[in-house]
Parts: sequence; structure tokens; C-alpha cells
Amino acid sequence: MRGTSIFGVLVVIWLIIGAIAAGQRGYYGNDETNCAEAGTILVTIVAGPLNYIGANPKIDCKLPEPSK
Repeated sequence: MRGTSIFGVLVVIWLIIGAIAAGQRGYYGNDETNCAEAGTILVTIVAGPLNYIGANPKIDCKLPEPSK
């Protein structure tokens, strides 16, 4: 039981570090958010401390246009 709580705390710390890295890169400042920006923010948060050893994840997504 104790191992799962330690793991949970480590995951939360990992994600907080990723959120800080996204903030330092200025990802939260844009008023206009699209799929690529939201995806990049998400993978940066998930990458966590890896951002500080060279990881710079980017997402490029193309959404289909609605039919007319």
C-alpha cells in the first residue's frame, strides 16, 4: 500500500516539473490556442524533468475541415 502512495507522489512531482517547464517556455501566454499548441503543452508536461536534459517535444496536428 505504501509503494503506491510513493509512486503517486512521484508522478505528481513529475507532472509539476513538466508544468513548470511549459511555463518557462512561455506556452501558457497565448490567447489563441489550437490543437498543436495544446498538444505541445500536454507532452511537455508529461515529459516532466526530461525537458531539462534536452527533450523539447512538439506536436503538429492537422484537423480535418468540416464538410459543407
